[in-house]
Amino acid sequence: MPKLKTLKDINLKNQRALVRVDFDLPLDEKGNIIDDFRLKESLPTIKYLIKQKSKIILISHLDRPGGRRIKKLSLAQVAQRLRNISRKKVRFSKEITGWSVKKTIEMMGFGQILLLENLRFNPGEEKNSPKLAKELAGFGDIFINEAFAVSHREHASIVGISRYLPSVLGFRFEKEIKELNKILFRPKRPLVAVIGGAKISTKIKVINKFLQIADYVLIGGALSNTIFASRGFDMADSVIDKESFEDIEKINLRNPKLFLPIDLAIWNKNRVYYKDVSGLFKGEKALDIGPKTIDLFSDLIEKAKMIIWNGPLGLTIQKPFDKASKAIVDAISETKAYSVVGGGDTIAFIREIKKEKVFDHLSTGGGAMLDYLANETLSGTEAIKECKRFGK
Repeated sequence: MPKLKTLKDINLKNQRALVRVDFDLPLDEKGNIIDDFRLKESLPTIKYLIKQKSKIILISHLDRPGGRRIKKLSLAQVAQRLRNISRKKVRFSKEITGWSVKKTIEMMGFGQILLLENLRFNPGEEKNSPKLAKELAGFGDIFINEAFAVSHREHASIVGISRYLPSVLGFRFEKEIKELNKILFRPKRPLVAVIGGAKISTKIKVINKFLQIADYVLIGGALSNTIFASRGFDMADSVIDKESFEDIEKINLRNPKLFLPIDLAIWNKNRVYYKDVSGLFKGEKALDIGPKTIDLFSDLIEKAKMIIWNGPLGLTIQKPFDKASKAIVDAISETKAYSVVGGGDTIAFIREIKKEKVFDHLSTGGGAMLDYLANETLSGTEAIKECKRFGK
Protein backbone atom coordinates (compact mmCIF):
# COMPACT_ATOMS: atom_id res chain seq x y z
CA MET A 1 0.00 0.00 0.00
CA PRO A 2 1.38 3.49 -0.85
CA LYS A 3 2.58 5.43 2.17
CA LEU A 4 -0.18 7.61 3.54
CA LYS A 5 0.78 11.16 4.47
CA THR A 6 0.77 11.88 8.21
CA LEU A 7 1.23 14.84 10.54
CA LYS A 8 5.02 14.73 10.27
CA ASP A 9 4.81 15.13 6.47
CA ILE A 10 3.31 18.61 6.50
CA ASN A 11 4.09 22.10 7.82
CA LEU A 12 1.53 22.96 10.47
CA LYS A 13 3.03 26.12 11.95
CA ASN A 14 0.52 28.97 12.05
CA GLN A 15 -1.96 26.91 10.02
CA ARG A 16 -5.65 26.33 10.63
CA ALA A 17 -5.80 22.58 11.32
CA LEU A 18 -9.25 21.09 10.69
CA VAL A 19 -9.23 17.80 12.60
CA ARG A 20 -11.88 15.10 12.18
CA VAL A 21 -11.76 13.41 15.59
CA ASP A 22 -13.95 10.58 16.85
CA PHE A 23 -15.69 11.82 19.98
CA ASP A 24 -18.56 9.33 19.59
CA LEU A 25 -18.40 8.45 23.28
CA PRO A 26 -20.80 5.95 24.90
CA LEU A 27 -23.60 7.58 26.89
CA ASP A 28 -25.93 6.33 29.60
CA GLU A 29 -29.73 6.66 29.40
CA LYS A 30 -29.56 10.25 30.67
CA GLY A 31 -26.96 11.20 28.08
CA ASN A 32 -23.97 11.28 30.43
CA ILE A 33 -20.56 10.12 29.20
CA ILE A 34 -19.72 6.58 30.34
CA ASP A 35 -16.26 6.18 28.81
CA ASP A 36 -13.81 8.65 27.23
CA PHE A 37 -11.31 6.18 25.73
CA ARG A 38 -11.63 7.58 22.21
CA LEU A 39 -11.24 11.16 23.41
CA LYS A 40 -8.02 10.33 25.26
CA GLU A 41 -6.63 8.58 22.20
CA SER A 42 -6.88 11.84 20.22
CA LEU A 43 -4.78 13.82 22.72
CA PRO A 44 -1.32 13.15 21.20
CA THR A 45 -2.46 14.71 17.92
CA ILE A 46 -4.11 17.67 19.66
CA LYS A 47 -1.04 18.32 21.85
CA TYR A 48 1.26 18.11 18.82
CA LEU A 49 -0.85 20.71 17.01
CA ILE A 50 -0.68 23.00 20.06
CA LYS A 51 3.13 22.76 19.98
CA GLN A 52 3.08 23.52 16.25
CA LYS A 53 1.11 26.72 16.99
CA SER A 54 -1.82 25.66 14.82
CA LYS A 55 -5.36 26.89 15.23
CA ILE A 56 -7.14 23.64 16.08
CA ILE A 57 -10.70 23.19 14.81
CA LEU A 58 -12.13 19.86 15.96
CA ILE A 59 -15.11 18.26 14.23
CA SER A 60 -16.90 15.07 15.28
CA HIS A 61 -20.22 13.27 15.47
CA LEU A 62 -21.94 11.77 18.50
CA ASP A 63 -24.37 8.88 18.19
CA ARG A 64 -27.11 8.92 15.54
CA PRO A 65 -29.32 12.02 15.75
CA GLY A 66 -30.48 11.48 12.16
CA GLY A 67 -29.89 15.04 10.96
CA ARG A 68 -31.83 16.58 13.87
CA ARG A 69 -30.68 18.62 16.86
CA ILE A 70 -31.08 16.49 19.99
CA LYS A 71 -29.99 18.24 23.17
CA LYS A 72 -28.52 15.22 24.95
CA LEU A 73 -26.39 14.46 21.86
CA SER A 74 -24.73 17.88 21.85
CA LEU A 75 -20.94 17.86 21.97
CA ALA A 76 -21.01 20.57 24.67
CA GLN A 77 -20.37 18.04 27.44
CA VAL A 78 -17.58 16.48 25.36
CA ALA A 79 -15.95 19.93 25.13
CA GLN A 80 -16.07 20.12 28.93
CA ARG A 81 -14.57 16.64 29.27
CA LEU A 82 -11.79 17.64 26.86
CA ARG A 83 -11.08 20.74 28.96
CA ASN A 84 -10.80 18.62 32.09
CA ILE A 85 -8.52 16.00 30.54
CA SER A 86 -6.29 18.27 28.44
CA ARG A 87 -6.22 21.13 30.97
CA LYS A 88 -6.53 23.49 28.04
CA LYS A 89 -9.11 26.10 27.16
CA VAL A 90 -11.55 24.59 24.66
CA ARG A 91 -14.01 26.84 22.89
CA PHE A 92 -17.31 25.29 21.82
CA SER A 93 -19.51 26.37 18.93
CA LYS A 94 -23.21 25.54 18.92
CA GLU A 95 -23.02 25.84 15.14
CA ILE A 96 -21.41 23.54 12.56
CA THR A 97 -21.08 26.05 9.72
CA GLY A 98 -21.75 29.71 9.09
CA TRP A 99 -20.47 33.19 9.81
CA SER A 100 -20.26 32.77 13.60
CA VAL A 101 -17.90 29.79 13.26
CA LYS A 102 -15.71 31.67 10.78
CA LYS A 103 -15.55 34.71 13.09
CA THR A 104 -14.63 32.57 16.11
CA ILE A 105 -11.76 30.97 14.18
CA GLU A 106 -10.49 34.39 13.06
CA MET A 107 -10.41 35.55 16.70
CA MET A 108 -8.63 32.42 17.98
CA GLY A 109 -4.96 32.53 18.85
CA PHE A 110 -2.55 29.97 17.41
CA GLY A 111 -2.32 26.91 19.67
CA GLN A 112 -5.96 27.30 20.74
CA ILE A 113 -8.82 24.79 20.36
CA LEU A 114 -12.37 25.04 19.02
CA LEU A 115 -14.86 22.14 18.95
CA LEU A 116 -17.84 22.46 16.61
CA GLU A 117 -21.29 21.00 17.31
CA ASN A 118 -22.26 17.41 16.42
CA LEU A 119 -21.76 16.98 12.66
CA ARG A 120 -24.68 14.59 12.42
CA PHE A 121 -27.08 17.35 13.43
CA ASN A 122 -26.60 18.34 9.78
CA PRO A 123 -28.21 15.77 7.43
CA GLY A 124 -25.51 16.53 4.87
CA GLU A 125 -22.86 14.74 6.93
CA GLU A 126 -24.18 11.21 6.40
CA LYS A 127 -25.33 12.06 2.85
CA ASN A 128 -21.75 13.06 1.94
CA SER A 129 -22.95 16.52 0.93
CA PRO A 130 -20.35 18.37 -1.22
CA LYS A 131 -21.82 21.66 0.07
CA LEU A 132 -21.18 20.71 3.72
CA ALA A 133 -17.71 19.34 2.93
CA LYS A 134 -16.75 22.58 1.16
CA GLU A 135 -18.11 24.73 4.00
CA LEU A 136 -16.13 22.74 6.58
CA ALA A 137 -13.00 22.85 4.41
CA GLY A 138 -13.30 26.65 4.39
CA PHE A 139 -12.41 26.66 8.09
CA GLY A 140 -8.99 25.06 7.60
CA ASP A 141 -5.72 25.15 5.70
CA ILE A 142 -4.93 21.49 6.46
CA PHE A 143 -7.28 18.53 7.05
CA ILE A 144 -6.29 15.83 9.54
CA ASN A 145 -8.30 12.61 9.77
CA GLU A 146 -8.03 11.26 13.32
CA ALA A 147 -11.32 9.33 13.17
CA PHE A 148 -10.29 5.78 12.30
CA ALA A 149 -13.46 4.25 13.77
CA VAL A 150 -15.74 5.95 11.21
CA SER A 151 -13.39 6.03 8.24
CA HIS A 152 -15.18 3.14 6.56
CA ARG A 153 -18.10 5.55 6.07
CA GLU A 154 -18.48 7.74 2.99
CA HIS A 155 -19.50 10.81 4.97
CA ALA A 156 -18.80 14.45 4.16
CA SER A 157 -16.24 14.89 6.94
CA ILE A 158 -14.44 11.64 6.07
CA VAL A 159 -14.16 11.71 2.27
CA GLY A 160 -15.49 15.11 1.18
CA ILE A 161 -13.10 17.57 2.83
CA SER A 162 -10.02 15.99 1.20
CA ARG A 163 -11.26 17.26 -2.17
CA TYR A 164 -10.57 20.82 -0.98
CA LEU A 165 -7.65 20.65 1.48
CA PRO A 166 -4.23 18.98 1.80
CA SER A 167 -5.04 15.92 3.95
CA VAL A 168 -3.08 13.68 6.31
CA LEU A 169 -3.65 11.05 9.00
CA GLY A 170 -3.46 11.85 12.70
CA PHE A 171 -1.13 9.94 15.01
CA ARG A 172 -3.80 7.56 16.32
CA PHE A 173 -5.10 6.74 12.84
CA GLU A 174 -1.53 6.12 11.68
CA LYS A 175 -0.99 3.75 14.63
CA GLU A 176 -4.19 1.83 13.84
CA ILE A 177 -3.02 1.20 10.28
CA LYS A 178 0.47 0.15 11.38
CA GLU A 179 -0.88 -2.32 13.95
CA LEU A 180 -3.40 -3.90 11.57
CA ASN A 181 -0.80 -4.12 8.81
CA LYS A 182 1.29 -6.33 11.08
CA ILE A 183 -1.56 -8.87 11.01
CA LEU A 184 -2.20 -8.53 7.28
CA PHE A 185 1.35 -8.45 5.97
CA ARG A 186 3.68 -9.68 8.74
CA PRO A 187 1.69 -12.27 10.71
CA LYS A 188 3.42 -14.34 13.36
CA ARG A 189 2.25 -17.93 13.41
CA PRO A 190 0.09 -19.46 14.60
CA LEU A 191 -2.26 -16.52 13.99
CA VAL A 192 -5.58 -16.92 15.85
CA ALA A 193 -8.67 -14.85 15.00
CA VAL A 194 -11.50 -14.71 17.56
CA ILE A 195 -14.76 -13.36 16.14
CA GLY A 196 -17.94 -12.84 18.14
CA GLY A 197 -20.70 -10.29 18.42
CA ALA A 198 -24.11 -10.35 16.79
CA LYS A 199 -24.49 -9.21 13.18
CA ILE A 200 -22.83 -11.60 10.76
CA SER A 201 -23.40 -9.55 7.60
CA THR A 202 -20.65 -7.10 8.61
CA LYS A 203 -18.22 -9.96 9.26
CA ILE A 204 -18.56 -12.25 6.22
CA LYS A 205 -15.64 -10.70 4.35
CA VAL A 206 -13.34 -10.66 7.37
CA ILE A 207 -14.17 -14.28 8.28
CA ASN A 208 -13.27 -15.34 4.74
CA LYS A 209 -10.12 -13.20 4.86
CA PHE A 210 -9.01 -14.89 8.08
CA LEU A 211 -9.75 -18.31 6.64
CA GLN A 212 -7.07 -17.37 4.10
CA ILE A 213 -4.44 -15.74 6.34
CA ALA A 214 -5.02 -17.12 9.86
CA ASP A 215 -4.27 -20.57 11.27
CA TYR A 216 -7.35 -20.80 13.50
CA VAL A 217 -10.64 -18.88 13.29
CA LEU A 218 -12.76 -19.15 16.45
CA ILE A 219 -16.39 -18.04 16.24
CA GLY A 220 -18.80 -17.46 19.12
CA GLY A 221 -21.49 -15.10 20.33
CA ALA A 222 -24.79 -14.53 18.55
CA LEU A 223 -22.73 -14.93 15.39
CA SER A 224 -22.41 -18.66 15.99
CA ASN A 225 -26.12 -18.90 16.93
CA THR A 226 -26.99 -17.53 13.49
CA ILE A 227 -24.65 -19.99 11.77
CA PHE A 228 -26.22 -22.92 13.64
CA ALA A 229 -29.75 -21.71 12.81
CA SER A 230 -28.82 -21.40 9.12
CA ARG A 231 -27.70 -25.04 9.18
CA GLY A 232 -31.10 -26.18 10.46
CA PHE A 233 -30.52 -26.28 14.23
CA ASP A 234 -33.44 -25.04 16.31
CA MET A 235 -31.95 -22.18 18.36
CA ALA A 236 -35.28 -21.58 20.16
CA ASP A 237 -35.29 -18.10 21.76
CA SER A 238 -31.64 -17.30 21.05
CA VAL A 239 -30.69 -14.09 19.23
CA ILE A 240 -30.18 -14.87 15.55
CA ASP A 241 -29.96 -12.78 12.39
CA LYS A 242 -32.20 -14.53 9.83
CA GLU A 243 -31.42 -11.90 7.20
CA SER A 244 -27.84 -13.16 7.14
CA PHE A 245 -28.63 -16.78 6.21
CA GLU A 246 -27.78 -16.13 2.55
CA ASP A 247 -24.51 -14.45 3.56
CA ILE A 248 -23.48 -17.55 5.49
CA GLU A 249 -23.48 -19.50 2.22
CA LYS A 250 -20.38 -17.46 1.32
CA ILE A 251 -18.41 -19.03 4.20
CA ASN A 252 -16.80 -22.44 3.84
CA LEU A 253 -18.00 -23.90 7.14
CA ARG A 254 -16.05 -27.10 6.45
CA ASN A 255 -12.73 -25.29 6.40
CA PRO A 256 -10.53 -27.07 9.00
CA LYS A 257 -9.31 -23.69 10.27
CA LEU A 258 -12.84 -22.77 11.39
CA PHE A 259 -13.96 -23.63 14.94
CA LEU A 260 -17.55 -23.22 16.13
CA PRO A 261 -18.84 -23.85 19.67
CA ILE A 262 -19.36 -27.46 20.71
CA ASP A 263 -21.48 -26.52 23.73
CA LEU A 264 -23.49 -23.51 24.87
CA ALA A 265 -24.47 -21.69 28.06
CA ILE A 266 -28.27 -21.68 28.26
CA TRP A 267 -30.68 -19.36 30.06
CA ASN A 268 -34.15 -20.75 30.72
CA LYS A 269 -36.65 -19.78 33.42
CA ASN A 270 -33.99 -18.10 35.59
CA ARG A 271 -31.75 -21.16 35.35
CA VAL A 272 -28.30 -21.38 33.79
CA TYR A 273 -27.04 -24.68 32.42
CA TYR A 274 -24.91 -26.06 29.61
CA LYS A 275 -25.73 -28.32 26.70
CA ASP A 276 -24.05 -29.60 23.58
CA VAL A 277 -24.94 -28.05 20.24
CA SER A 278 -27.80 -30.24 19.02
CA GLY A 279 -30.73 -27.84 18.95
CA LEU A 280 -32.56 -26.08 21.77
CA PHE A 281 -36.04 -26.43 23.22
CA LYS A 282 -38.70 -23.74 23.51
CA GLY A 283 -37.79 -21.12 26.12
CA GLU A 284 -34.05 -21.79 25.92
CA LYS A 285 -31.62 -19.02 24.99
CA ALA A 286 -27.95 -19.55 24.15
CA LEU A 287 -26.20 -16.55 25.73
CA ASP A 288 -22.58 -17.72 25.83
CA ILE A 289 -20.33 -20.53 24.70
CA GLY A 290 -20.01 -23.47 27.10
CA PRO A 291 -17.07 -24.81 29.19
CA LYS A 292 -15.98 -27.41 26.61
CA THR A 293 -15.72 -24.69 23.98
CA ILE A 294 -13.89 -22.39 26.38
CA ASP A 295 -11.30 -25.14 26.92
CA LEU A 296 -11.00 -25.76 23.18
CA PHE A 297 -10.60 -22.07 22.33
CA SER A 298 -8.15 -21.53 25.22
CA ASP A 299 -5.98 -24.43 24.02
CA LEU A 300 -5.81 -22.94 20.52
CA ILE A 301 -5.02 -19.47 21.89
CA GLU A 302 -2.23 -20.99 24.01
CA LYS A 303 -0.46 -21.97 20.75
CA ALA A 304 -0.75 -18.49 19.23
CA LYS A 305 2.04 -16.08 18.39
CA MET A 306 -0.46 -13.46 17.19
CA ILE A 307 -4.13 -12.91 18.15
CA ILE A 308 -6.86 -10.67 16.75
CA TRP A 309 -10.22 -10.42 18.55
CA ASN A 310 -13.42 -8.61 17.60
CA GLY A 311 -16.79 -9.15 19.29
CA PRO A 312 -17.70 -10.68 22.68
CA LEU A 313 -18.41 -14.41 22.86
CA GLY A 314 -21.43 -14.02 25.12
CA LEU A 315 -23.82 -11.50 26.64
CA THR A 316 -21.11 -9.80 28.69
CA ILE A 317 -23.46 -7.27 30.29
CA GLN A 318 -25.26 -10.11 32.12
CA LYS A 319 -23.45 -12.45 34.49
CA PRO A 320 -22.54 -15.31 34.20
CA PHE A 321 -22.60 -14.90 30.42
CA ASP A 322 -19.37 -12.91 30.54
CA LYS A 323 -17.53 -16.08 31.56
CA ALA A 324 -16.24 -17.08 28.13
CA SER A 325 -15.05 -13.58 27.22
CA LYS A 326 -13.23 -13.38 30.57
CA ALA A 327 -11.68 -16.77 29.89
CA ILE A 328 -10.45 -15.57 26.49
CA VAL A 329 -8.83 -12.54 28.14
CA ASP A 330 -7.18 -14.84 30.70
CA ALA A 331 -5.97 -17.21 27.97
CA ILE A 332 -4.45 -14.31 26.02
CA SER A 333 -2.79 -12.98 29.18
CA GLU A 334 -1.02 -16.34 29.61
CA THR A 335 0.61 -16.15 26.18
CA LYS A 336 3.44 -14.04 24.83
CA ALA A 337 1.47 -13.53 21.64
CA TYR A 338 1.10 -10.13 20.02
CA SER A 339 -2.59 -9.28 20.53
CA VAL A 340 -5.01 -6.78 19.00
CA VAL A 341 -8.62 -6.27 20.09
CA GLY A 342 -11.37 -4.06 18.66
CA GLY A 343 -15.10 -3.41 18.62
CA GLY A 344 -17.08 -1.12 20.90
CA ASP A 345 -18.66 -3.84 23.06
CA THR A 346 -15.41 -5.79 23.34
CA ILE A 347 -13.34 -2.75 24.33
CA ALA A 348 -16.00 -1.63 26.83
CA PHE A 349 -15.95 -5.10 28.42
CA ILE A 350 -12.15 -5.19 28.64
CA ARG A 351 -12.05 -1.72 30.19
CA GLU A 352 -14.79 -2.67 32.65
CA ILE A 353 -12.76 -5.64 33.94
CA LYS A 354 -9.59 -3.49 33.81
CA LYS A 355 -7.63 -5.79 31.52
CA GLU A 356 -6.45 -3.23 28.94
CA LYS A 357 -2.80 -4.00 29.65
CA VAL A 358 -3.25 -7.61 28.51
CA PHE A 359 -3.36 -6.40 24.89
CA ASP A 360 -0.68 -4.86 22.71
CA HIS A 361 -3.21 -2.74 20.85
CA LEU A 362 -6.79 -1.69 21.65
CA SER A 363 -8.36 -0.48 18.42
CA THR A 364 -10.76 2.47 18.55
CA GLY A 365 -12.66 0.90 15.65
CA GLY A 366 -15.08 -1.98 15.30
CA GLY A 367 -16.58 -1.91 11.82
CA ALA A 368 -13.61 0.10 10.53
CA MET A 369 -11.17 -2.46 11.88
CA LEU A 370 -13.09 -5.29 10.19
CA ASP A 371 -13.35 -3.36 6.92
CA TYR A 372 -9.65 -2.59 6.86
CA LEU A 373 -8.69 -6.18 7.60
CA ALA A 374 -11.06 -7.45 4.89
CA ASN A 375 -10.26 -4.90 2.18
CA GLU A 376 -6.83 -3.52 3.17
CA THR A 377 -8.17 0.02 2.77
CA LEU A 378 -10.92 2.37 4.00
CA SER A 379 -12.93 5.18 2.43
CA GLY A 380 -11.01 7.63 4.62
CA THR A 381 -7.57 6.38 3.61
CA GLU A 382 -8.55 6.34 -0.07
CA ALA A 383 -9.64 9.99 0.21
CA ILE A 384 -6.23 10.93 1.60
CA LYS A 385 -4.36 8.92 -1.05
CA GLU A 386 -6.39 10.62 -3.78
CA CYS A 387 -5.91 14.12 -2.35
CA LYS A 388 -4.16 16.29 -4.97
CA ARG A 389 -3.90 19.46 -2.91
CA PHE A 390 -0.28 19.21 -1.75
CA GLY A 391 2.11 21.72 -3.24
CA LYS A 392 -0.58 24.07 -4.52
